[in-house]
Amino acid sequence: MDRRVFLTSAAATAALAALGFPQSSFAQQGLKMGSAAGFSFDLLKKKAADMAKVAYVTPSDANKPILDAIDYDAHGKIKFKTDLALWADGPSDYPVTFFHLGRFFQKPVHMHVIDKGQAREILYSDSYFDMPADSPAKKLSSNSGFAGFRLQEARNGKLDWRKNDWVAFLGASYFRAIGELYQYGLSARGIALNTAVFETPEEFPDFTNIYFETPAQGSDTVTLYALLDGPSITGAYKFVMKRGKDVILDIEKSLFLRKDIARFGVAPLTSMYWFSETAKQTAIDWRPEVHDSDGLAMLTGSGERIWRPLNAPPRATASAFSDKNPKGFGLCQRDRLFDHYLDGVYYDRRPSLWIEPKGNWGEGAIQLIELPTDDEIHDNIVAMWVPKEPAKAGQSYEFKYRTLWVANEPFGTDLARCVATRMGNGGQEGTVRPKGVRKFVVEFFGASLTHIPSGVKPEVILSSSRGSFSNISARAVPDDIPGHWRAEFDLTVSGTEPVEMRAYLKQGNDVLTETWMYQYHPF
Repeated sequence: MDRRVFLTSAAATAALAALGFPQSSFAQQGLKMGSAAGFSFDLLKKKAADMAKVAYVTPSDANKPILDAIDYDAHGKIKFKTDLALWADGPSDYPVTFFHLGRFFQKPVHMHVIDKGQAREILYSDSYFDMPADSPAKKLSSNSGFAGFRLQEARNGKLDWRKNDWVAFLGASYFRAIGELYQYGLSARGIALNTAVFETPEEFPDFTNIYFETPAQGSDTVTLYALLDGPSITGAYKFVMKRGKDVILDIEKSLFLRKDIARFGVAPLTSMYWFSETAKQTAIDWRPEVHDSDGLAMLTGSGERIWRPLNAPPRATASAFSDKNPKGFGLCQRDRLFDHYLDGVYYDRRPSLWIEPKGNWGEGAIQLIELPTDDEIHDNIVAMWVPKEPAKAGQSYEFKYRTLWVANEPFGTDLARCVATRMGNGGQEGTVRPKGVRKFVVEFFGASLTHIPSGVKPEVILSSSRGSFSNISARAVPDDIPGHWRAEFDLTVSGTEPVEMRAYLKQGNDVLTETWMYQYHPF
């Protein structure tokens, strides 16, 4: 630490001590702190409720010309100084570093530190960042705010905390975490408003203020609070985050509506799916598969386990899976084989994100939005819970849930799971294939399929919204792996409207697999 930073830190320590704060509270580094104000989650909820009673105030764009000049290259050259990380020397095991504003992240987020019921803002300064002398960021005024933050790995962990992080909040109300395979992938959001409602533009409210709670020495969790603000909504959030083998975020939020919302998405997940083994246009890419997630998993209120493979459809689609008090849902990456991807961005390690509601969420639907895409740079998948009752101005909501960033869905079951969905031309091999007939091969794998007696085949149970099935069979996959079976069938259908299908395997009265659901787009 250079002499100037040390003097800044020493002066801050002395000033805080004079205000009655213990020297350990904010003396970790040379961050400039604002004045103290009382803080509690109840106070934050009241603030959000009061804000919802008045019109939304659009943030100032006075810095827009400067921020526009901080393009992708310029932003990449701005690095937070890890010596100045919040809690770089404790008491939390997990230091906090901050993202700088730029062309793609223009709305400021104000960061605060809570200690003994008092919150103080961390005032922005360009001195916190390494940047070129001619960087446009040098023109920003003091306390311009930050774009977001990261939680670094444990100071005494197996990874270098200065180079590795495990949670990041950046842009609107987006946040993400790594899973047990040490890789980022899909994102979560604080709320989703009017996603794919074509007569109403989608709204992206912002976390405008973040409050970090100073933990006790040795605490294994990080607790923070967030204030949400947007034209149609305000909200107060509490996050309790724990880094173990995987990452767990317990979330509690209070929401207050300024306006009616056509599609009110709770616990929304956002991911990317371009293509997989199911369907791929010829020669659009050299890799066999490209996706952050390959399916939506659901555990319904009645206990049914459902797997819905994802699509990159020819047009935007919205699917609704009605339920009451769901037990969980998530966008998952089940395919963990590197040679199914063959590139260096580790799609095989992308986390699955599971939502576990706390309490009763009532009636509604898990909704899945799928958008067309022609590249992996676009997030085109959204999954969320949408309450049955319309979301109207003046209403308030309370939700609690857990997000688990894991390798596999975190519920145990003996039911076999779907591991692949494949399509081809229908009809019998070695014959002229009939037009308008599509063959489906759905692979299942699991313990329940290892107990099938020799010479016995399970029954394929099928249904569809339209069309007819033929050539239905179940057979063991010829790879000598116990419990690996596939259902095969042909679908004959006319027209181009989507077809909704369901399938599972059973033997006698025993269900052997989860329910496979798929939306087929004839072409």
